[in-house]
Amino acid sequence: MAATVNKEKPLPLSSVFDQDYTSTSVQLQLVGLGFGFYALVFLLSHFLSVLLSQTYRSLPAKEKVFWCLAATRAFFGVQSSGAGLWALMEDGPLFNDKVRGQTGWSWFTVLTACGFFIFENVTLHSSNLVFRSFDAPLAVHHAFALAGFSGTVLYEDMGHFLAIITLLLEMSTPFTCVSWMLLKAGWSRTVLWRANQWLMIHMFHCRMVLMYYMWWVCWCHWAELLAHVPLPQLLLFLIGLALLTLIINPLWMHKKTMQLLNPVDWNFSSKPTPDNGLARGKAHES
Repeated sequence: MAATVNKEKPLPLSSVFDQDYTSTSVQLQLVGLGFGFYALVFLLSHFLSVLLSQTYRSLPAKEKVFWCLAATRAFFGVQSSGAGLWALMEDGPLFNDKVRGQTGWSWFTVLTACGFFIFENVTLHSSNLVFRSFDAPLAVHHAFALAGFSGTVLYEDMGHFLAIITLLLEMSTPFTCVSWMLLKAGWSRTVLWRANQWLMIHMFHCRMVLMYYMWWVCWCHWAELLAHVPLPQLLLFLIGLALLTLIINPLWMHKKTMQLLNPVDWNFSSKPTPDNGLARGKAHES
């Protein structure tokens, strides 16, 4: 009898993506996983910064929240960039069928990204209530992101290529995070800050190229998009892409270029940030 016992072996990593993604239960679990994971990153950012960063401890409460959000977004930006690059380089269902192609890993990415965007919206509006502020452009940006990815989940027959490529637009986010943190630490006159700023500006140029590529994909597959993508979802995507291409990305790219020439914390002040950096040895981190 002992010989007939089937001992289960550890599941391979690929089995993580081998789920029934049409199941509402699986979808909710992965959305919750994304929300919980990035909430944990946010909390870890706070505790580690309290322990390690004198700059963080000296910030007002609102800027501490922004600091932890910046770190969380940077982490998401790394994940999103990896997924987007993989979608572009992989010779598989996603790239070969840009309108209807899906894979297990693309479902996993879309669902956990939904969790992140829910987290972003919750923290944004909670922060607005606590600090009695409201950033309309940022609220619109987050609302479009959440609506777009939620629609991708709800319309289960849609392909994931454009959604995953949209995540690649987060390529600039880690550099934005580093730029703001170094700026608050008073390192805006250092070679490190300027090098990061140059890389960030370059990423915004790459974002423009990527958006032109997304328009080209839409143009080449227009008939398929009309046939297989629900009209509300298609309009939402095109309006969001138009706003990014014509207004948001050029505006951000201009501001980051001006920031290189005149270091300013655009989020909390319109005045140049004083140089407390390495040049005067006052930016000690305990």
